Amino acid sequence: MKKNIDLNSDLGESFGQWTMGDDAAILQIVSSANVACGFHAGSPAGMLETLRAAKAQGVAVGAHVAYPDLVGFGRRNMDIASDELTADVIYQIGALQGLAQAVGTRVRYVKPHGALYNTIAHDKRQAEAVLDAILAFDASLPLVVLAGSPLLAWAQQKGVATVSEAFADRAYHADGSLVSRREPGAVLHDAGQVAARMLQLITEGGVESIEGVFTPVQADSICVHGDSTGALAMAQAIRNLFISQEIEVQAFTR
Repeated sequence: MKKNIDLNSDLGESFGQWTMGDDAAILQIVSSANVACGFHAGSPAGMLETLRAAKAQGVAVGAHVAYPDLVGFGRRNMDIASDELTADVIYQIGALQGLAQAVGTRVRYVKPHGALYNTIAHDKRQAEAVLDAILAFDASLPLVVLAGSPLLAWAQQKGVATVSEAFADRAYHADGSLVSRREPGAVLHDAGQVAARMLQLITEGGVESIEGVFTPVQADSICVHGDSTGALAMAQAIRNLFISQEIEVQAFTR
């Protein structure tokens, strides 16, 4: 049984007058913040505000890189040329690093968002484009990846460190893949159920799949989506349950 675990959330996703999530509240609960880099969400001013709040709470910051898809919130698949995708990822990490430096913190890891995250978990060409971007920018930055995905081996071959991730508010298939958001039951909303599943993940090494089968999931970090309904309640329920079981919430970058 693990005695510590990282909790992360996707933050900095507000854009101008459009507000997404409650970054200030979530940052009091999580240990790592995946901050939008302006491609799927996030304005420079909003990103700066989130970075400043993360620093104040001692929360580690990661670049939440994505496809260039503001309208679709980065959840639409894109067949982007490898060199273009590499450049896009370098650009996004660099933008966030510049803002982070301005408030006295820094980017500690990279986590792809939405469709890019799901695509590179299984698409070797796009995965290598993202890995090449990390190697070009800062080879020491770890990449957050879907637990059990082929991307783990591809990253190892390239020499990029990885952090395996589980999703608190998402349902799993028996093969360890996430249930598509287009399918019923894909996103979980009951805070108690979500917390119990994540305790099972730590104590038993897996969760029950949507097919009703126990599915092994080996994870170093747990994501609670900042834009999910009841995200704050779920994050708090998970942290409270972990504290009661003497499981420390701490950033994997420590």
